[in-house]
This record gives sequence, structure tokens and C-alpha cells, in this order.
Amino acid sequence: MTNILITGANGQLGSEINAIAPKYDKYNFFFTDVKALDITNKEAVQNYLTNNNINAIINCAAYTAVDKAESEPALANDINHLAVANFAQLAKDKNVKLIHISTDYVFDGTAHTPYVETDAPNPPSVYGKTKLAGERAMQQINPVNSIIIRTSWVYSKYGNNFVKTMLRIAKERDEINVVADQIGTPTNAADLAQAIITILPKIKNEEVELYHYSNEGVCSWYDFAKAIIEIKGLTIQVHPIETRQYPTPAKRPFYAVLNKACIKERYKITIPYWKDSLFVCMDKMT
Repeated sequence: MTNILITGANGQLGSEINAIAPKYDKYNFFFTDVKALDITNKEAVQNYLTNNNINAIINCAAYTAVDKAESEPALANDINHLAVANFAQLAKDKNVKLIHISTDYVFDGTAHTPYVETDAPNPPSVYGKTKLAGERAMQQINPVNSIIIRTSWVYSKYGNNFVKTMLRIAKERDEINVVADQIGTPTNAADLAQAIITILPKIKNEEVELYHYSNEGVCSWYDFAKAIIEIKGLTIQVHPIETRQYPTPAKRPFYAVLNKACIKERYKITIPYWKDSLFVCMDKMT
């Protein structure tokens, strides 16, 4: 039996892993949130790994409040950077597999073609900088059998996300403005969860490996909103606006499309098209 620690269990990705966990009887999952395990406390994590004979860690926990991070950089750094360094060192010491989830926000969004794993990061926000610091700490410590997966625009039937926000607003208003000049790809957390569990037993590497994962295709936040409204059959009017018309404390990358060729080739996985996966997710919400 493989004992797997899942951090951030109540988040979108953690919840989706929990939903499919019963299908995998060869795995014994340990789902933890901040109340059950303080991932910033290295001794607490070490004791948890030892006491539960953990063989693999899937770190879904993160400080993801992008705008709030601008005023809480220390807390964001504790969770997104220092906690990841702890996991990396403990994974190395105990020879435990480690999958860490990172973000497209490590890029500045000035590219015009999908980002590959070897492109130089240049995060414009505190959130992106702390996530990149976590990646680099993990790569420097270099536990074997460990990978980093960057993803983007995550949504799910669980937790708070763009899809749920659009559906809520649609009940309250007749029209809404949505940014149309930020380009990326939505990611159904259920697809990423399935990919992670599929990849886990295949991980075998001496150096930390970095991969990109999102659903297939490209869209703007405006396109994403339009698709949500159309799938639901709602009548709210969605208007495109520019980023400058919707200022936020944290700067977002204008272009954040991730190239998934590497993860598809290495682990032989198929990734659904974003709009098809959105339809599947929204069908489960009803």
C-alpha cells in the first residue's frame, strides 16, 4: 500500500483528488488542511510523514489570493516558498516522491507563443515571485522522484473560482464587463487531479523535472465568461474590456498559455479541450 499525503485538501485540486481517491484501492490517501497540518512547520511535517509512513506527497496547498499577496508578502512566502523547501528537504531525506503544483504566474506574459518549461520566468506579482521561489528551492534541494507541475486558470465544482463567480453574478445583474486582453487556458481541476494520479507511479527521475499542464486550447477571460453563460443558457450580457479598465493590486500576465507537449509525451496522457471540460464540470454543478 502506498501512503500519499495530500496538502490543501479542501482546495479545488485537493477536493478533486479526494473525489477520485476511492477508485484507487492500492493507495491510502491522507488528506490534510491547515488545521490538520501546518505545512510551514517543518518539524510538524516531519512527524506527520514519519508517523503515517508517507511514501508520496502531493502539495496542492498554496497562498492563492493573488491581490491580497501584495499586502501579505511574508505569509505568501511562508506558504508558497518556505513550506515547499521544507517538503523538498524532507522528501530528499526520507526518499519520498513529491509532486508540487505551481503556476503560470511565474511568467510576465510578454510572450506570443505558448510558454515551454525552459522559458525564463519573470513574475510581475508577489504571488508569482513566491511561487517561483518555491520552485527554485525545490530544484536546488533536488529530491529524487520529484516533479513540479505549473498550471493555470483553475476551476472546479469545489471552492471559489471564476466559473462560480460568473454564475453568481449572472443571478444578480443584467450585464457584466470581463477582461478580454488577458489570454490563457482554463484548467478543470478534475482533469489535473486525474493526470496527477496517473503520473504518480510513473515518476522516476534523478533531478527535479518541470512540466506544464492546462486544458487544451486558448481563450481570454471574456471568452471564458461567454462560454460559461452560453453553457448555462443565461441571458446576461457580457462585455469585453481592457485590463486598464479593471485595475487590480497585482499585475497579471497578458499572455499565459502553457505548452503541454512535454508532459503529454513523457507520461502519455491525453488532455481535454477547455470548453469540453468546462461543459463536463458545469454539468456536475447542477
